[in-house]
Amino acid sequence: MHNLSIGLDLGGTKIEVIVLSSQGETILRQRVPTPQRDNASSAIQQYHDIILAITALIQSCEDQLKHEFTNIGMGIPGAINPATGLVKNANTTCLIGQPFQQDLEASFQHNKTFNIANDADCFVVSEAKDGAAKGAKSVFGVIIGTGCGGGLVINQQLLTGPNSISGEWGHNPLPWADTDDEFIPCYCGKSGCIETFLSGPGFSYHAHKLQPSPSSEPILTPQEWHEKLLNNDPLAIKVFEAYARRLAKSLASIINIIDPEVIVLGGGMSNIDYLYQRVPELFAEYVFSDKVFTRLVKAEFGDSSGVRGAANRAFHPQL
Repeated sequence: MHNLSIGLDLGGTKIEVIVLSSQGETILRQRVPTPQRDNASSAIQQYHDIILAITALIQSCEDQLKHEFTNIGMGIPGAINPATGLVKNANTTCLIGQPFQQDLEASFQHNKTFNIANDADCFVVSEAKDGAAKGAKSVFGVIIGTGCGGGLVINQQLLTGPNSISGEWGHNPLPWADTDDEFIPCYCGKSGCIETFLSGPGFSYHAHKLQPSPSSEPILTPQEWHEKLLNNDPLAIKVFEAYARRLAKSLASIINIIDPEVIVLGGGMSNIDYLYQRVPELFAEYVFSDKVFTRLVKAEFGDSSGVRGAANRAFHPQL
């Protein structure tokens, strides 16, 4: 097989690999759970387990397709420091300070080149190229899952900067905070980051605080809260109204600066259809405009958008 591209997406809960044809058709797709750190293992052990899991995934693809890949695109929940080559800003914290690219290439005796980028950047490239924002001149892509990241495409070009942090809105403080918006510590060392409110774990934390007796109630997942919402549970309606308002405030701060045509949501929290009706209704309260024409849309490729964008980087690392 010729003209195949391979991409990987390293997430907080899963590692996914995809092989695409030159026409963008999916040839092979696999996913495995991301190795987790428990009480018996250290961060460095988790890091090595992730390397082993990625190596095994790639080897599995090559064995199934009888094809050797030499260029591999990859999205990670962080960035490579251009000055040191080490990972920074990763919410999979075992990656921070590690020479991830070099270690991956060493695991294949340096016979493969890994083109690594931020996962949200891979996501927005995929959706702007041929996904939900195809044809738009300006696209802000948002991942709200285990963490909260973002990326920006202008005229089909990914916006990058000298610090490798373009689109990192998740580590700005929640704007227009209300008195009941509890600022909690973020892994980055600050408190009140947007990520601590809008990520899946952040959602569960703040939703739990709205329970009548939080100390005696179990912590529910976003999926469990969503099921309650679909059944018109009054507390779930309150929980999602609070979440939608925080999301609207946070995105309004982006619209006020960038004024994108389209905002695409990805990650686990993006699967809540309620958000696509309610958040645009709330924009009017926070965006500096009498009318808001920015479209809020769900990712066309779901949680595979990031891995598709990563595959595009296999031979086009500038994307």
